[in-house]
Amino acid sequence: MSDLGLAYQEYDFYEDLFEKPKRIKRKKEPIKKFQLNLRVVPARTSNQQAAYDYFEQEEHLILHGLAGTGKTFITLYLALKRLFEPNCYQDKVVIVRSVVPTREMGFLPGSEREKMKTYEAPYQAMCNDLFGRGDAYEILKTKNQIEFISTSFIRGTTMDDCIIIVDEAQNLTFHELDSIITRVGVNSQIIFCGDCGQTDLDKPWDKCGLDQFMGVLAHIDGFKKVEFSYDDIVRSGLVRDYLIAKDDYLNGIDTLQDKHSRRYA
Repeated sequence: MSDLGLAYQEYDFYEDLFEKPKRIKRKKEPIKKFQLNLRVVPARTSNQQAAYDYFEQEEHLILHGLAGTGKTFITLYLALKRLFEPNCYQDKVVIVRSVVPTREMGFLPGSEREKMKTYEAPYQAMCNDLFGRGDAYEILKTKNQIEFISTSFIRGTTMDDCIIIVDEAQNLTFHELDSIITRVGVNSQIIFCGDCGQTDLDKPWDKCGLDQFMGVLAHIDGFKKVEFSYDDIVRSGLVRDYLIAKDDYLNGIDTLQDKHSRRYA
């Protein structure tokens, strides 16, 4: 073999020796950064089931009754479940709530919109629970699938193609409730959640706002009311026992004394 042939053979040897490894193409995993999976929340009481049924029938709703009965939680769940359905004609969930501070809390610092973040905390926790991730609420807001507004910003707006949740309705005056319901546009469904016994309002004519409002809605065929009682309390047994004892005490019934008398009779 000629010297030139030996030179080319030696070159090929070193070229193979130092050849760069080939890049292995890996199958790309789907991006899960903004993927939300809503967990299933079955009804736990007969009245919760009634709320589920009325909601699926696209009735406007009033969920009224005791604390700890899951009124807001199941309403938010049903609204998000509907929103995630392929053929849903509604675009987003709108949560409406009064952000007027109580006298016990005082005034929060910052602008009106900055104060609103404090009142969003319960819904943020609910969304995080329903989706099993800590950023679920912020993702929904970023995608404009959920919106939180106060009664201070609702005048002059029209809410079309959305599911409206009016929470803590007992803290709204009749005038505020009247302003909200007259904002409901086409293809929208509205649900009021509240309990007249939990109002933070001071003035007697303001406290009866929700009660008067429910009286008006009773004459509208498109509204259904579900009244939650002691049997619907799902938060804890302690909450149920406390509310029963409180009502007995306020009504002049000494439950503990009655139990003591029956025990040693």
